[in-house]
Amino acid sequence: MYKEFFGLRANPFNVNPDPRYLFLTRHTEEALACLTYGIQSRKGFVLLTGEVGTGKTTLINKLLEWLRVQQVPTAFVFNSRLNVPQFLDYMMADFGIPSDSRSKSQILLRLYNWLLDRYRAGETAVLIVDEAQGLSDELLEEIRMMTNLETFTEKLLQIVLVGQPELEQKLKQPNLRQLRQRLTLRAKTYPLTAEETKSYVAQRLRIAGWNGQPIFDSESLLAIHQYSCGIPRVVNLVCEHCLVSAFVDQQRIVTPNVVEVVARDFDLVENPFSGVPRSQLQQPVPPTSPAKTASNGSSPSQAQAHSQIADGRRTRAATSPESRQREVSQPEEVLETASPSGSPMSPGPRVVPFGAVKASFPDPNPVPSSPMQPVSQDSSTEKFNLVDALKTLANLADRLRESEQDVPKERKL
Repeated sequence: MYKEFFGLRANPFNVNPDPRYLFLTRHTEEALACLTYGIQSRKGFVLLTGEVGTGKTTLINKLLEWLRVQQVPTAFVFNSRLNVPQFLDYMMADFGIPSDSRSKSQILLRLYNWLLDRYRAGETAVLIVDEAQGLSDELLEEIRMMTNLETFTEKLLQIVLVGQPELEQKLKQPNLRQLRQRLTLRAKTYPLTAEETKSYVAQRLRIAGWNGQPIFDSESLLAIHQYSCGIPRVVNLVCEHCLVSAFVDQQRIVTPNVVEVVARDFDLVENPFSGVPRSQLQQPVPPTSPAKTASNGSSPSQAQAHSQIADGRRTRAATSPESRQREVSQPEEVLETASPSGSPMSPGPRVVPFGAVKASFPDPNPVPSSPMQPVSQDSSTEKFNLVDALKTLANLADRLRESEQDVPKERKL
């Protein structure tokens, strides 16, 4: 519909895993080299994993294309929802091995003889299983047993397991540890970076017959990368609908507004379905909100610390025997308050017993004390800190409650 409008010969963003459109990043080249090396060296088991839409099947189709050019017998199983007999039937049919018997032992014996003939002819047989994360444990164990089809020096059957990251988690189960130990090579596919996304879009346009006229500007490509999280399949989806929207509006260049509208239509703005959480692709931002000030001028952490200290002092003072004896000897006390200084560490209320006629009183002009500098002591003035005052207040409150219970009702205030 839009090919003639943008000067293209084919659809550049088809979601089918066409090996012609394989974009070779550094990770993709490493994965392809790992697969080819494992097959040529007869390593037995090779594992390929990657997130949904990162190009695993396209990479496998490229590998199959190379194997057919090399005339290597292959069997490609793309449906993992099979039991053991169905899997064996499908594999034998794809290899082109005739089998009239339905017995498992006869099928394995015919497969072994066929692999020996290929080995004597200098050929290598390859079995590729896609969507392997959906295989049952029983079928995975059956596939592992196939690697026992070997000579004294080399494996007769090369097996490539392809799946999502759930496959790696599945292989960590204790009952599959034998299979995990036989994985000689591992390869992975990854999302595209911002620069790789730009090159990816340009390559697909060139393969589709692009004449070089600008279609996506730099800001649009950056927006496509952000909304797709670098997942090639989602990049294809967004670009395809951006071209359709631009064609409807008769715009030669796709603007960031068009990309945003398409992203919202597919719910990629707040809830991307790319398979990779945005939190894993972005740097976490540490909380930088300033601490709020408490009513007394101190921060919440300071106020909490003072409260915890006071609670601890109050508990110890209420349960100690010395405090109980002191409460009996001094039945009544009255509170006096030092003049406020506005500092959270300034002296608080002090307690003076009635029996002390020569009790000392606070200095009318007290000097605020700091946590690191103690207040100078004077012979005629009694100084103490906030913790001691809170401790005394706690003692007084406990004693008043106890004395109130012993005093007759007519004497209670």
